[in-house]
Amino acid sequence: MRVMGVDPGLTRCGLALVETGAGRAVTALDVDVCRTSPQDPLQDRLSQIADEVEHWLDSHRPDVVAVEQVFAQHNVRTVMGVAQVSGVVALLAAKRSIPMRMHTPSEVKAAVTGNGRADKDQVTAMVTRILGLKAKPTPADAADALALAICHCWRAPLLGRLPGVEGAGGAGEARPNRLAEAVALAKTRKTGGWL
Repeated sequence: MRVMGVDPGLTRCGLALVETGAGRAVTALDVDVCRTSPQDPLQDRLSQIADEVEHWLDSHRPDVVAVEQVFAQHNVRTVMGVAQVSGVVALLAAKRSIPMRMHTPSEVKAAVTGNGRADKDQVTAMVTRILGLKAKPTPADAADALALAICHCWRAPLLGRLPGVEGAGGAGEARPNRLAEAVALAKTRKTGGWL
């Protein structure tokens, strides 16, 4: 399975592609960060990100796209940018009939580090270790995109077995109920992040 991870952001949008192997093995195939200038008009920035995402979808042909779910922050402008980029990614994936799944930041951190409150340095260190990279991926948006892809690789089989879960938040699909999310998080914590 090829998973494209997207850490949505208007100034920096992390993009990553990983492939699952035997067991829990995950291999990084590509990673990059699409940057846009805050001085450019919004529509130009979204168009630039759309062009890059389209290139990734068409050249890498992922089986699924994993995107970080927007969550409430104090900075409304940041949330709006994340939501706008997520919408662009959802639209482009839907046009290609590629499923999109969303994972919360705490799900990603728990899956990769075993701690849903891990900081960015811990996530980056574990992503580097899990993928056997020679150097840490930078900036943090690149590491976050890789973490999202890894999270989906490891959680997808579990989500498919939980009752009441019809996908993991893709467009037009039911979100997992709170009980299912709690069960998944508990299993992740119990196994130290290695589902």
